[in-house]
Amino acid sequence: MACPFSRREAPGLAAHPRAQRVGIFSMMTAWVFSVLIFLMILGLPIAVSMGLTAVIFFVVLGQADVLLMVPARMYSSSTGFTLLAIPFFILVGNLMNTGGMTHRIFLFCQRLVGSVQGGLGHVNVVKSMIFAGMSGSAVADAGGVGMVGMEAMTRAGFHRPFSAAVTAASATIGPIIPPSIPFVIFGGLTGTSVGRLFLGGFIPGFIMGLGIMITVYLISGRRQYPRQQKSTIREIIAAGLGAWSAYLAPIIIIGGILVGVFTPTEASIVATLYALVVTVMIYREIKTRDIFKILWLTVEQTVRVMFIISAAGLFGWLLIRQKVPEAVIQGLTAMSSDPFIILLIINVILLVLGCFMEAISVMLLTTPIFMPLILKVGIDPVHFGVVMTFNLMIALLTPPVGMVLYTVSSVGKVPLWELAGELKWYFVALVISLFLITYVPSLVTWVPNLVMGKET
Repeated sequence: MACPFSRREAPGLAAHPRAQRVGIFSMMTAWVFSVLIFLMILGLPIAVSMGLTAVIFFVVLGQADVLLMVPARMYSSSTGFTLLAIPFFILVGNLMNTGGMTHRIFLFCQRLVGSVQGGLGHVNVVKSMIFAGMSGSAVADAGGVGMVGMEAMTRAGFHRPFSAAVTAASATIGPIIPPSIPFVIFGGLTGTSVGRLFLGGFIPGFIMGLGIMITVYLISGRRQYPRQQKSTIREIIAAGLGAWSAYLAPIIIIGGILVGVFTPTEASIVATLYALVVTVMIYREIKTRDIFKILWLTVEQTVRVMFIISAAGLFGWLLIRQKVPEAVIQGLTAMSSDPFIILLIINVILLVLGCFMEAISVMLLTTPIFMPLILKVGIDPVHFGVVMTFNLMIALLTPPVGMVLYTVSSVGKVPLWELAGELKWYFVALVISLFLITYVPSLVTWVPNLVMGKET
């Protein structure tokens, strides 16, 4: 079987002498990240820490005049056309959670896989895979349709921490199966086709789901958790027809992008209009008075994301001016020019950073640093974008900063560290899945190349 990467060294990446292998970061790089970490330890939000670090170093380096450009730089970082999709996908998730789709999805999944050992645990996973095609947000899944599954599992006799762990693990599928807010952000940062990223997430998303379901099956068998009575074909079909809106949403979004009817940003608007029509006019579970609350919640969530993006843009500007990406490239290529090794190192770095920083912040912080290296050693940007997003979704489950971990712990009323302990086997399954898609790139690139053709 042919190796998916070229084993020869990329042009211009001759091995460095051992004496020159002084590490990834220059002295200035070390100081920049030391200040950033210090501010985070003081308890400042990550966005404030990044922005303040940039301001401090511009002053210390005698570049105070640059501060006049800070507002413009932060504004430009958060106003790309692609990034306009973010508030609309957030709104879609909020509409779906409030408007009755979650219960219809859950009923269909219950009929479909409820009879397997660990029944409702598998239902929780499959409903996340379906809901992923609408919201693109792990936190939206965990706090919405995830809570429906968790409460049902608890009532059926499942141990509550187990129910919470399944809910949290399955929620990470949301940003992998399209649409995906992190894919939109990565595409906006790097110029990578968002359509290709969406398509590249299908197989990895199903691999994630399969890995979590195998874990649920093994744990359920050992603990003798219940399964439900097998449903008839007629019951499955009836429940499937009742959840028709769940399948139509991703078809509209992905189909419209692929045939060129609209861009990913325009697709987010179409998805919002679709969600409004279904939840307000067809299901009629959202009243006029509810719309303002949903819109306000969306504004709050969008402002938080956009502020992080704008602060990261300023911090990234500092890194570029101080040639940090070049220092990282020199340090990593001094270790190895083999794409296999470089991907391993990057995965480890991302997993560690994800334990201490919010996922989108890590993406915004590291993408400008890693992308020049990725392009230089010949790794497909679509492949790398999916691998990075997959990695950061695992980070959503890790203390002390995992947002999904906190969401499920808070909403589900399960102690944080008890939930983290219950998640250990799901973490193992997800890490195995991560390395599978990392070292078999065709699992990511096959669908985009099949549908959109190979990039030249």
